[in-house]
Amino acid sequence: MPKSTAVVETEHASRYLQQLCKHWGHKFKVEFSPTEGRIDLGEGRLVDLRAGDHSLTVDVEAEDLPRMEQVVVDHIVRFAFREELKFEWRAV
Repeated sequence: MPKSTAVVETEHASRYLQQLCKHWGHKFKVEFSPTEGRIDLGEGRLVDLRAGDHSLTVDVEAEDLPRMEQVVVDHIVRFAFREELKFEWRAV
């Protein structure tokens, strides 16, 4: 299964991690703490998140990787409307 990762600079990594996990927790299997999260979107699609003091690391695993990367970006950007986040995905 294709995988990619992005490290996004932000002072609000834990907030965005928790918001995304709570948002998708209504539909999907989600486990999270203030510093780590895992979202199982089914069909082998996984999103892992790690919040540091100054960055949010996002790992995506999915057959349709570019589409899932964009879905994750779109959701996080909605939560982070007060700041401009830069996602640079690289294959893992």
